[in-house]
Amino acid sequence: MDNDELSGSYKSHIDFNAPATLRKWPSLGNQRRDEITSPYLVLDGTLDQCLQKFMAQPASTRHLYEIHANPQPPSVNDVLAGEMVVELARFRDFL
Repeated sequence: MDNDELSGSYKSHIDFNAPATLRKWPSLGNQRRDEITSPYLVLDGTLDQCLQKFMAQPASTRHLYEIHANPQPPSVNDVLAGEMVVELARFRDFL
């Protein structure tokens, strides 16, 4: 699959204007706190806004963040974290 096919495939499958939330797990010493059972809200906006805010975080803390969105198979799951978010942001920039 060449780049044009890849970009066309993702364009047709990903709505970057879809509602999404960016959440962060409480941490201590850059480590997730085990006694906390859910992340707190950082941003309630679009998938694009959440991707931008996630990518603005230092790489060393990104493991504490996740994006919650309505699934957009096969590329977007209901919870996105880590390298999946980075890859999705790269595709967004590519398009």
